[in-house]
Amino acid sequence: MFYINLPPGILAAAGIAIFIQDSRPAQRDAFDFFGFATLSLAIGALQMMLDRGEQKDWFGSTEIWIEATIALLGLYLFVVHTATAGERSFLNRALLKDANCVAGIVLMFLIGIPLYGSMTLLPTMMQSLMNYPVMTAGFVTAPRGIGTMLAMFLVARLVGKVDIRLIIFGGLAMTAVSLWQMTGFTLMMGKGPLITTGLLQGFGLGFVFTPLSVVTFSTLPRHFLTQGTAIFSLMRNIGGSVGISIVEALLVENTQTVHSRLVEHVRPDNPLIHTLGPAFSLANPHGVAALNAEVTRQAQMVAYIDNFQLMVIIILVSLPFLLLLRRPKRATKAPAGALE
Repeated sequence: MFYINLPPGILAAAGIAIFIQDSRPAQRDAFDFFGFATLSLAIGALQMMLDRGEQKDWFGSTEIWIEATIALLGLYLFVVHTATAGERSFLNRALLKDANCVAGIVLMFLIGIPLYGSMTLLPTMMQSLMNYPVMTAGFVTAPRGIGTMLAMFLVARLVGKVDIRLIIFGGLAMTAVSLWQMTGFTLMMGKGPLITTGLLQGFGLGFVFTPLSVVTFSTLPRHFLTQGTAIFSLMRNIGGSVGISIVEALLVENTQTVHSRLVEHVRPDNPLIHTLGPAFSLANPHGVAALNAEVTRQAQMVAYIDNFQLMVIIILVSLPFLLLLRRPKRATKAPAGALE
């Protein structure tokens, strides 16, 4: 899987070496090593905590407490340093004074949660609950990328003609509708709902990425663009890490909760139990094991649906941030580093 990245990586490196000319500014600002180190420490510890939290039982583990403490300490030192170092800090405070930049970065963080969260949930759901082969699961999720590509072609024609905030709102609305449709998934459905919801979700997200990049940096001074695009991409990745950790933790917890509620009704005195057939008989160990496996499967499906509902709520929570965005006077191309 990791080798898949080699061919495009080599092509990209060759393209940069051949076509991109090195241009050095006449004056360079001094690099803020302390700010870079504290921010890297905070993000690294946070990433470790999110990646290993579910495996280590979160704050029941000493390791997670240590990683959380290091993350908070690094963040505290970075904030204090940024507030006191002025223009020499790793993160220029002028970025925080631009309403479009701050609102856009927060929006990108929130959008990163369902973006990566749903990408993580769907393949595991199809393979573990619906017994889809790996290749089939890959082909079923492919329409999401196709929808994003088609939307970006359409967005290129709309930017400059339609209020960019309305474009983003439309994209978020389509994404929310697709996630709401996913809350109706069942174990008995075919591939159709998976394909259509993925296509709609990808189409909606395609209406968000480029317009959000444009409006986020539309009012930012040109000499802050490099730093702004870096923070923009960073918050998207952090949002994705948080989203993956949230959905994985809730999936395990909700599965256990729903399973415990369902087994309360698995009793010999429940007449419905006797309608399930001999394969699920409580009179023999094989039947009990089969029944427990089916209850677990049903509980997992409910847990997946709960996660999809949570992502709908996150999209709805992000909508008010559109009110903080000011319409750019003139639509310009987004910085290359800000595009998805």
